[in-house]
Amino acid sequence: MFIKKQLKIFVDGYLLNKEHQGTKTYVRELYKVFAKQNPDILIFIGCFKDAAIEDEFKHHKNVKFIYFTYSNRVFRMIFEIPKIISSYNFHFAHFQYVIPFVTSKSCKYIVTIHDILFNDFTNYFSKAYRLKRNFLFKYSAKRAEFLLTVSNYSKDRIKFHYKLQNKEILVTPNGVSDDFFKETEKSESIKYIDTKFGINNYILYVSRIEPRKNQQSLLKAFLEMNDQKVHIVFIGFKSINNIEFDSILNSLNSEQKSKVHILQNISDKDLFNFINAARIFAYPSLAEGFGIPPLEAGAMKIPVVCSNKTAMSDFDFFKKNLIDADDVESLKASLKNNLYNDNESHLTFVQKSIKEKYHWKKASDVLTDIIKY
Repeated sequence: MFIKKQLKIFVDGYLLNKEHQGTKTYVRELYKVFAKQNPDILIFIGCFKDAAIEDEFKHHKNVKFIYFTYSNRVFRMIFEIPKIISSYNFHFAHFQYVIPFVTSKSCKYIVTIHDILFNDFTNYFSKAYRLKRNFLFKYSAKRAEFLLTVSNYSKDRIKFHYKLQNKEILVTPNGVSDDFFKETEKSESIKYIDTKFGINNYILYVSRIEPRKNQQSLLKAFLEMNDQKVHIVFIGFKSINNIEFDSILNSLNSEQKSKVHILQNISDKDLFNFINAARIFAYPSLAEGFGIPPLEAGAMKIPVVCSNKTAMSDFDFFKKNLIDADDVESLKASLKNNLYNDNESHLTFVQKSIKEKYHWKKASDVLTDIIKY
């Protein structure tokens, strides 16, 4: 067994300073559980100074912070991070997607590649985007001592595209934090969102806005429902231009526009209340390496209408609400059904299934085995 008293791991946590996204959740939640599980390991998180990030880890005495000085990620990866790893004599260093080109012989490198969807869904990504990421991701996958991903779907696609049949790829599955399973008063969240944002009685979609996320189909289905009482809320940053979605938005009349809400820069507290107050959580994405948001909503016993494509096909506990997101009619029918038909027993079943299958300790156990054995 390989255990040292002051075993040290560096975590590139720049994503903690970014907007809401699955990779940010992965770093934050994985290392909160890992720190609790391994109090004998010192964890140094590299990021930009932020009191909110420090607060997330305040109960973990073995978590410390190293604050970056370079705002440019390329400069950090070429100059700053290699110097940090060398200066602190880290035993392990964990990165998301890409490891530095300059590495230390005394340090073992871990990389998590969450997905390489751009290889299977080329129409959603530019050629330059694909070339750059394939070069960096493939290099990192081959050079890192330990290669991780978040689902069996992503594992299979990484092996296939990068010809890594002989390299072990470990799955550190995403999970749902305990906060989402706590009993919360829905009426309080409804009041909170209505008071702060002036929005109520809505369908919710939380994800970055880009073509593969398929906001366009959800908006079409919502408009075709023509339900005068229901609103729709999209929460997420625009990461890749979605021409079709923008075109639909620009064609709306004033009454329709009043029912469509697009928000970003939402706090964790506001996001939690938005989910809890939603009538339905919709997740019609066409391609995901995993897909955390529908699980968080399901854990809160919110009706979820979810795509059945790529890694989301594993979410079979959603049953009839696991739909073909390409089919606007199917999406519309599922939304209508869930708006006006309560099914408490199904919601309880979904919550229980998520709690049993998706918790961060599974990922932490894999990471612990890498570092300690």
